[in-house]
Amino acid sequence: MAKLVGATYGEALFELAVEEKREEEFLEEVMQLKELLSENPDFGKLMNHPKILKEEKLNVLEEVFKGRISDELLGFLHLIISKDRYGDIDVILDYFIGEVKKVKGIGIAYVTTAFDLSEAKQKEIEQKLLSTTSFSRMEMHYQVDSDLIGGMIIRIGDRVVDSSVKSKLFELQRELLKVQLQ
Repeated sequence: MAKLVGATYGEALFELAVEEKREEEFLEEVMQLKELLSENPDFGKLMNHPKILKEEKLNVLEEVFKGRISDELLGFLHLIISKDRYGDIDVILDYFIGEVKKVKGIGIAYVTTAFDLSEAKQKEIEQKLLSTTSFSRMEMHYQVDSDLIGGMIIRIGDRVVDSSVKSKLFELQRELLKVQLQ
């Protein structure tokens, strides 16, 4: 459900940015807003608190952001709070960021490996992804999960390539169980 809400509201914000021809400006502003909100979790608690009236939340929103962010983004935040969707703000903003980056030809890749990769290996993976996708630039996010044993998992959008030893062992186990059952 959160993904659907994120896509609906994120798409609305994206369409506004395209209509205004201010995708780059909105992207920068949304990224700063997202960082600010993550640094101040108490603000999120306030906006999600069920006993605080919407009018009070909107007044707080005005006091905090009026003149500091664009009127369009402030209006969008008003809409999010009015519709009781502030709990989905991260998903919404992430969707918007992803859409703008997609239009700009920037791919976002999440690479999970069993151990830290050298700088050279990271560049090699990035170059391989650039050559096998339609993106002109890649934004790489690396993380380590020692449970993988070896290999890697690469996720770009909804596509996942899993070449980890852990998943290959799991597949082998499933195949062996099928043989035993027959």
